[in-house]
Amino acid sequence: MLNFNNLKVKEAKSFKDRLFGLMFKKNINYCLLFRNCKSIHTFFMLDKIDVVATDKNDNIIKVYKEVKPCRIIIAPKKTKNIYELPKKTL
Repeated sequence: MLNFNNLKVKEAKSFKDRLFGLMFKKNINYCLLFRNCKSIHTFFMLDKIDVVATDKNDNIIKVYKEVKPCRIIIAPKKTKNIYELPKKTL
């Protein structure tokens, strides 16, 4: 598992967690992991976030810094997991 400045990593396992993610949240102080995910959106987010796309071995494929609300990210083809982090974590 990756370490992002000692942030706690929570996994979005349930349908509800995966659907809502970090939407409507302020002052985010943890990382949210989406397994088997290749795209995300930032609709209804209240702040920018950093996003990391990894392969099946958690090797970083692509980093997206300070993604603004109301955006869609489609990660590279080999992406297996996506991490959503507070802005300026990376």
